[in-house]
Amino acid sequence: MDMIFLLTALIVIFALAFDFINGFHDTANAIATSVSTRALAPRQAIILAATMNFIGALTFTGVAKTITKDIVDPFALENGSVVILAALTAAIAWNLITWYYGIPSSSSHALIGSVAGAAISAAGFDILHYEGFLKIMESLVISPFLALGVGFVMMTLFRFIFKNANLSRTTKGFRMFQVVTASLQAYTHGTNDAQKAMGIITMALIAAGYHTSTDIPEWVRISAATAMGLGTAVGGWKIIKTVGGKIMKIRPINGAAADLSSALIIFGATTIHLPVSTTHVISSAIMGVGAAQRVKGVKWGVAQRIVLTWIITLPVSALIAGFVYQIFRLFF
Repeated sequence: MDMIFLLTALIVIFALAFDFINGFHDTANAIATSVSTRALAPRQAIILAATMNFIGALTFTGVAKTITKDIVDPFALENGSVVILAALTAAIAWNLITWYYGIPSSSSHALIGSVAGAAISAAGFDILHYEGFLKIMESLVISPFLALGVGFVMMTLFRFIFKNANLSRTTKGFRMFQVVTASLQAYTHGTNDAQKAMGIITMALIAAGYHTSTDIPEWVRISAATAMGLGTAVGGWKIIKTVGGKIMKIRPINGAAADLSSALIIFGATTIHLPVSTTHVISSAIMGVGAAQRVKGVKWGVAQRIVLTWIITLPVSALIAGFVYQIFRLFF
């Protein structure tokens, strides 16, 4: 069998595995608040999230094109198939490690860091497309702070509007509204996160000479959307427990405010073709909502642990990918 074809097939399998893992790793964040407030039963939430993720994944391709061309130039990447396979292996490994320990780390940071690390290991620092790479990094860094601010403002606005409302009736109303916000949250997750695997597969097809443009093939879109939907169906209960209860005690009004805030940030990034970390955005929105209600009500120790994981994910995944590439090139 042709080695290039074999490597490309492995990359497609690994990329879809990454999307599958992303589904149960990151989508748990999208439904955590609705499950923790009992707006949705876990099974209902997972079915809803899987469906909306699938629909969202098929709707846009701008983020996929950004991943394909803005980290490194796929047309100039020598030994590109091995580089991409090493990157995927490292990203999957880091996602599984953090999932096992229930830490809501960023699949986006892991994937982008891994691609950069494997490419640098193969061809040096000059291989990076710095303008595009820095644009992606800015998006990843700025989006959590935006989510924190929007969450704070959203919760402040909700408290002002409903300050004289009947507590029992308001709680019931927001619990019902959370079905809408959870759906929106899962949809926006699909519009952004599923596209990352699409971009990686397209990059691999270009590197192998099987594709000649950065347009995303239809079969790639459908495959990635399906993998993420199936991954969502598996669920990620450890992440749900951390995001849904350990950052702060969440009530329906808090959950609705956090869901709506993070969905706005994620969808805004999708429309301008930039990848963001749904984990970062959702966790930050919850912190912002909690701070608006009562600063001391946010368990900042857990938040600090999450932030630390955010910081170390990109460099650690880059180092792992660089190491994996050096091993892989001995065999391919």
